[in-house]
Amino acid sequence: PKDAVKALKKKLSKNCNHKEIRLTLSLLDMCIENCGPRFQSLVVKKDFCKDKLVKLLNPRYNLPIDMQEKILTFIMTWARGFQGMVDVSEVKEVYLELLKKGVDFPSPDTSRGGPKASSQPSTKSSPSSANSAKRSLLPLPTNPTLLITPEQIGKLYSELDMAKMNVRVMSSILKENVPGSENPDDMNLLQKLYKTCRMMQERIMELLATVENEDVIVELIQVNEDLNNVLLGHER
Repeated sequence: PKDAVKALKKKLSKNCNHKEIRLTLSLLDMCIENCGPRFQSLVVKKDFCKDKLVKLLNPRYNLPIDMQEKILTFIMTWARGFQGMVDVSEVKEVYLELLKKGVDFPSPDTSRGGPKASSQPSTKSSPSSANSAKRSLLPLPTNPTLLITPEQIGKLYSELDMAKMNVRVMSSILKENVPGSENPDDMNLLQKLYKTCRMMQERIMELLATVENEDVIVELIQVNEDLNNVLLGHER
């Protein structure tokens, strides 16, 4: 594994040959799919995922969009963990850094290896459900990190459930309404949900920068991705 990762690093390091990079990324994808924890634990280290892969996103390399998305998909998928004993703390840190910089990650339903976004339509909700979701998720601390109590975690999860419901309702409205012949009531609700989801996403980003509980971070990341997808759909 060490020799393999060393060879991959060599191919990716300061390389402006798009064909070589594309083939190397395909090889990396195949290795991740077929190799075990010894290999996986090396590619999720910062000296590979950040210093080699993420560096390729620099404009000077001028990578095609599909290759940039492939790199981002690697980071996003690896941050969620592997089966087996693989420490993903370093790649998760890289993922959070990119999120905080405002990087748009590919939709989970199109990225290989990531969890599928829910496509189940939901019954429409009333505007009051959007308003109830506006409550702040948690009070932000003045300290750099936040250790939350079980009671606060329970409250946070209930708020995230509300965010998930709003995502489902927004998705349902977007699917049911054709541009040019929209239902006015749907559009009014959609705008309220859009504002609410934006506010909740801001709070989630703040929490990602402060919360230390790993399980909570994973849940926040997933809800943030769901929000990203539905907000992007709305803008489109």
